Amino acid sequence: MTEAAAAERRATRAPLGAPTRPGLLRRVLSAVRDGLYRPLAGDDDRVAYWLGHVRIGVIVSEVACWSVVGYVLLTGSPGRHSFAILAALALVIVACPCILLLPLSAMMRDSRGPTLFYVWSLAETAVVVLVTRLDGGSSSPLDALLFLALTYAAVAYSPYGVVAMGSVMTLSYLFVVELPGVTTAGLFFMVIMGSFTLICAMASANSWAIYDRQVLLIRTQETLASTDPLTGIPNRRAYMERVAAAVNAAAWGHQTVVCLVDLDGFKAVNDVGGHAAGDYMLKSVATALGGAVRETDTVARLGGDEFAVLADVSVTFSGEMLAERVRQAVAAVGAASGVTASVGVAEVQPGDDVEDLMHRADAAMYRSKSAGGNRVTALAC
Repeated sequence: MTEAAAAERRATRAPLGAPTRPGLLRRVLSAVRDGLYRPLAGDDDRVAYWLGHVRIGVIVSEVACWSVVGYVLLTGSPGRHSFAILAALALVIVACPCILLLPLSAMMRDSRGPTLFYVWSLAETAVVVLVTRLDGGSSSPLDALLFLALTYAAVAYSPYGVVAMGSVMTLSYLFVVELPGVTTAGLFFMVIMGSFTLICAMASANSWAIYDRQVLLIRTQETLASTDPLTGIPNRRAYMERVAAAVNAAAWGHQTVVCLVDLDGFKAVNDVGGHAAGDYMLKSVATALGGAVRETDTVARLGGDEFAVLADVSVTFSGEMLAERVRQAVAAVGAASGVTASVGVAEVQPGDDVEDLMHRADAAMYRSKSAGGNRVTALAC
C-alpha cells in the first residue's frame, strides 16, 4: 500500500467507537419508540375492549372533577372558591366527553391510540398539579388524583408508557408544586409516587404478557385447525375458505381454477409397505404439488389420498396446463411405487356456489379416474 493510499484510509476511517455509539443510540431509541407505541388492537374484539376502556376513563375523569368541585366549594381549603381551579375543572368536564366523538375504532388500530392516551394523561397531569399548587401545594389532598391517573395508565399503557407517565407526573409535581423549596411531605409524596410507578409498570408488564400468550395460543389453535397434521399443508376447512374468497374475487375479473387430485395406485402402497410407506408417499406428494405451483397458490389435503389445488391462471397459462404440471409432478414422485394422479379441473366463475364448483371439479376428476387414471379432465361450466 502506498503512503498516499494509507493516508487516505486513515483520513476516512471513523474514530474508535464511533460506529457503535450511533448504532447503540438508534437501537435504544427504536426500542423506546416500539415500547411506547405498541399496537393496542389488531382485531375487532380488542378494539371493543379499548373503546370500553376509553368510556370508563371519561366517566372516572368526570366523577373525579365533580368531586374536586365539591371539595373546593364545600370545604375550607386554601383553594376554596378559587376561580382558577373551578375554570380548570370546568374545562375538563366539558372536554372529556368530546373524546368519545373521535374516530376511536380506527385510532385504536394504529399509533393514534397510544397518542390519545398519552395526551390525555399529560392533560390530566397538568390540571392535577395546577389545582394542587393553587390549593396549598404539598398539604393539599388533591395530589392523590395523580395516583388515580397512573392507575388508569397502568391498564392502558405498555410498561414503557407507565414509566414515562409516572416520571412525568413525579417531575411535574416537583417543578410545579414543590419548587423552589422541597418540603418533607412533598419529598415523601414523590418517593411513594416513584414506587407506585414501578408497581404499575410491573402490573402492566404482566397484563401485556398474559395478552401476548393468549394471542399466541389463539393463533396456534387457528393454525392447527386449518392445517393437515400429516403433511403440514392446509386442510379441507382452510381450502374451502380460500375457494370462497376466490369466488368473490372472480367478480372482479380474477381468474382462478380448482384442481382436485386423486392418487391412482395408492392402496397398493399401503398394502405392500404398510401405513408408514403410505404416509411417506402422501408427504412426498404434498411436497411435489407445492413445487409444481407458485407460492401464492394453495395446495391442500382434503382427506385420505385426495388433494386439491387452487391457483391463478391467465390466457397464456390455462387451468389444464396447470393440471398437467400437477399430474407430472405426482407421476415423478410416485414413479417407483406406481402412483399417479387423476386430476379434475373446474374454472372459478363469478357467483359460483362453492359446493357446485367443487362438484364440477369432482366430476371431472372421476372422469379421469374412470378413463384409466393418470390424466387430466376439464369440464365446461
